[in-house]
Amino acid sequence: MIPESFIQDLLARVDVADVVGRYVQLRKGGANLLGLCPFHNEKSPSFTVSPTKQFYHCFGCGAHGTAITFLMEHTGSSFPEAVRTLAGSVGMTVPEEDRSPRQQAESARRKAETSRHTQVLDAAQAHYLRQLRASSAAIQYLKQRGLTGEVAAHFGLGWSGTDRHGLSKVFSHYDDPTLVEAGLVIESEDGRRYDRFRERVMFPIRNARGSLVGFGGRIIGKGEPKYLNSPETPVFSKGQELYGLWEARQAIRKEGQVIVVEGYMDVVGLAQQGIAHAVATLGTATTPDHVKKLLRASDKVVFSFDGDAAGRRAAWRALQACLPVLRDDIAIRFLFLPAEHDPDSYVRELGPEAFRDSLADAMALSRFLLEELASRHNLAEAEGRASCLHEAKPLLAAIPECALRLQIEREMARQVQLTPEEMAQVLAQAPARPFAQPAPGKPATGGTVPPHAAASSGTAASGVDRVDDYGHSDGPPPDFDYQPADFSYESEPVSGMGFDDSAQGRGWSGQPGAQENWQSGRKSNWKDGQKGNWQGGKGGSGQWRGKRNDGIGGYEGRRTMPSLAKRLLTLLLAHPELVDTMGDQQLEVLDKGPHLGLVRDLIMLAQASGARHVGALLQAADPDSDLATVLKSLRADLLAQEDLPEPQTEWDDALRRIEFEAVRAEMSGLAAAGLSTDEARQRYQELSAHLLVLKNSGKH
Repeated sequence: MIPESFIQDLLARVDVADVVGRYVQLRKGGANLLGLCPFHNEKSPSFTVSPTKQFYHCFGCGAHGTAITFLMEHTGSSFPEAVRTLAGSVGMTVPEEDRSPRQQAESARRKAETSRHTQVLDAAQAHYLRQLRASSAAIQYLKQRGLTGEVAAHFGLGWSGTDRHGLSKVFSHYDDPTLVEAGLVIESEDGRRYDRFRERVMFPIRNARGSLVGFGGRIIGKGEPKYLNSPETPVFSKGQELYGLWEARQAIRKEGQVIVVEGYMDVVGLAQQGIAHAVATLGTATTPDHVKKLLRASDKVVFSFDGDAAGRRAAWRALQACLPVLRDDIAIRFLFLPAEHDPDSYVRELGPEAFRDSLADAMALSRFLLEELASRHNLAEAEGRASCLHEAKPLLAAIPECALRLQIEREMARQVQLTPEEMAQVLAQAPARPFAQPAPGKPATGGTVPPHAAASSGTAASGVDRVDDYGHSDGPPPDFDYQPADFSYESEPVSGMGFDDSAQGRGWSGQPGAQENWQSGRKSNWKDGQKGNWQGGKGGSGQWRGKRNDGIGGYEGRRTMPSLAKRLLTLLLAHPELVDTMGDQQLEVLDKGPHLGLVRDLIMLAQASGARHVGALLQAADPDSDLATVLKSLRADLLAQEDLPEPQTEWDDALRRIEFEAVRAEMSGLAAAGLSTDEARQRYQELSAHLLVLKNSGKH
């Protein structure tokens, strides 16, 4: 953490006018400097910089802040990066005295890792560019798509070549693990390696700062998949990045809006026709992180997806991602093209002006929301209107308090034939749950929900398509809200986890309502009225069983994952060096702790594959396994994870607590059985002595 005193000293030394002047042409206007705002499109200057007060302000869009804020908003830098950039410009060094040596070493390790990935990606990009210049087939394909060399160069398009080991000519150490972790090379189970991208036009993916973080490849012949992305890596996450955002940054400011499309070729094809302010998601549904990036780029966003049913489903998911960030000063719209067109084909067939006219007629988010909900219900009947309102409640609840929300609620009231007062009363009757809706175009009738599930969720039967066993890649992560009872070395056996005589001396009784039993066969079952259960075998692996629906927050029947398991998984992923210290003894301790099979699985996967970063671990894991699903769900937590000063101490303490609780449970079992044999009494004494050792070691 950078000290506040340093920030103030830095701002006192830099001149905001100099910083802004590197990017904006400024002229004198009284005591202030004036210029065209870089954050929105305008023809007359409303952007002012005050040298005396050391801040900037735009009277047109409201953008304002210090020199640090300007760098963050204009260049996409993070706060620490902006501070370091400004500090370097005035010869200051950012202090790190508040970070322990271990934290500094970990930070240096991560920076070195990022640097290695950036270097290999840049080298691969140079190779792909050379390959394109030498490939008449790839050049011909781009010409057939109507692309000129100028546009191809602007986006850095390349060609992967056809050689399975083409990158071995670029990297002398083709067996370098970084090539696998960066997603450039795939290693098979037998150890053989080959290039991930072959016979594909290559689209480099850059982050908001212009750094190369991954690739997308489009096959030009027959084969599947048609589009192939880099996997999750230390520098690349599909849920975080938008293709073309860096290349479109100037056009977005000029046009005053950003268009969101579905594919790379849509972005490039639109740019070829002079519509250069488009970006694309990377083969995944629009996420809240995408929406936040879009709104940092412009306060006007138009989603333009394909005109078919899949495009409308993608638009509905995008709408759901937008709801929590809606404000009165932004405009989000949806453009639905004819079913036979995508943006690229539309603009090539009908021309750029026709597409611009379509943009002007794009549907407002509020209209799309209301019309989509109306299309799913029979509003001529009281039952249909009530069902429509029931479906709308969680969506309305997701919108922050603002004038737009009030307007939408009043429109909805008219749609379901209620007065504003009646509408407010209905919305206040019960807290709305996280929304989980059927896909667009599917009626909210005709499906079935098991009675226990409907009762627990408070939702009506909805006909939602459900996918078992995490079968859908866009589904919400496991629920990690479960909290175990407080632990203390000095306490009696944990309340709600005490020994249950009815379990024949080898079980733990769960808390009321949970009906949790840990049996000698190492199998744990919850029967709490839901469909899910966790099954752990001797090897420590586990499976969740449950179903989910297609909406956000719509997963049901999945047992909550214990917070201790999440804590240990997150600790290992944030500090992968811990894996190198693991031995059989620590793995045996994990076996003693219930519900920790995935932790053991993660350690064994990391040791067997050599992968350490979550992206590389995902690549090595079975994509259909529970471990892969949990790794995906923990990525967001890792972004907010702060470095621990002593991760090894944290890990050792957790294992000590696990062993302590296991010993205490075994002692309870022996006592309940009556200690009737010499062997039982001797075992009890051994455990008692071991418990004392563990208790004393936990105090140091």
